Amino acid sequence: MSRSKDPGHFFQTDASESARARKAAKSHNTNGNPIVLRSKILNIVPDPQSSSCVYVAESAGCVRRVNIESKDSKTVYRGPAAPLTSVAIGGVGGATIFAGCWDKDVWSWNRDSTALVRKYKGHSDFVKAVICTNIEGKQCVISGGADSKIIVWDAETGDRIHTLRDKSDNMMALQDLVIDPEDSTESEIVLFSCSSDPYIRRWRINLESASQIVDSGDGVMETLSSTNILAHETSVYKLLFAGDGHYSNLWTASADGTAKCLSRLQGWRVDDSYEHGDYVRALVVTEDWVVTAGRNEDVKVWDKATGKLHHVYEGHFEEITGLAVMYGEKNVVSVSIDGSVRTWGLDKVELEQAIMERDEKARGLIQVQSVEPTKTLLTAEEEAELAELMDSGDE
Repeated sequence: MSRSKDPGHFFQTDASESARARKAAKSHNTNGNPIVLRSKILNIVPDPQSSSCVYVAESAGCVRRVNIESKDSKTVYRGPAAPLTSVAIGGVGGATIFAGCWDKDVWSWNRDSTALVRKYKGHSDFVKAVICTNIEGKQCVISGGADSKIIVWDAETGDRIHTLRDKSDNMMALQDLVIDPEDSTESEIVLFSCSSDPYIRRWRINLESASQIVDSGDGVMETLSSTNILAHETSVYKLLFAGDGHYSNLWTASADGTAKCLSRLQGWRVDDSYEHGDYVRALVVTEDWVVTAGRNEDVKVWDKATGKLHHVYEGHFEEITGLAVMYGEKNVVSVSIDGSVRTWGLDKVELEQAIMERDEKARGLIQVQSVEPTKTLLTAEEEAELAELMDSGDE
């Protein structure tokens, strides 16, 4: 017996019917020059080998290379039977694609041939974050899972080097990992992690040992609660380092509806805050702009110098899950569980043109074009499970 994937065939509340009608009406727009894929997109990273390409992790269980200019998306890395939550590029010469999966494994493929290389087994729940690094010349992969574990792997052999857990056992599902570019060395990295609880944690990792950082930086031991960074009220989804060339600050995005800049010189205290208005899933920072996106489907561009909202790009009709800066900070690419990849201008001339077009559309002077939306490959049960995963730990 076949199962329907159409939500209209199931019981719907007035609120869900209204939301479905709104999304259906919005789904045909061509804002952001959409590239429509066949499944929900859960993560994105720029291709370090090409200024016009990105890699995306899909709920269909594949990683796909997408050329933003040509719209080619035929290079696909397959194998998993479950959704992929994260993607990273690493290995010698960036020759390996890594992805975290619902099946609790980290998968890897040869970048050029798309052949499966190996699986890294060790997590006991969904893998939600994957990054790559080099420690003392050894290529490493670091993964974070819904099992509240951080695992450091030898990328070449698949061997587990370290497993890290919060010393107070209060860390919830991992959401993101980032390496501190200033405090890390060739032989030892400093890793920052965020999770479904409000705290940001720090870890010191080398090939011989790995531990949670529990000192104030001057050698004085403190309690875990005082050395973990608390800048948000609830889950923190995204971490990145960005600076002005002299030093980098830590930027964060949270389910409390804000993105924040935490000052390195002030001991990671909040220096700037951006009120996005709903769960902030994605964040990028350029020389001029701070860009936020998340559950409310908007890509918001903030003036980095003043902290004021400069423009709102509208086009996605489901939650936005990732952002990537492209073309020398002239564009930002967004991905969403609506299955589309969209590109938005960050050049000041393009932004002013976008503002002008928005105003003209509001006055009915420009006709809105449409595109056929993607049809989901997930069953109703899988849709519900994905929604639960996206919202895990938000309460």
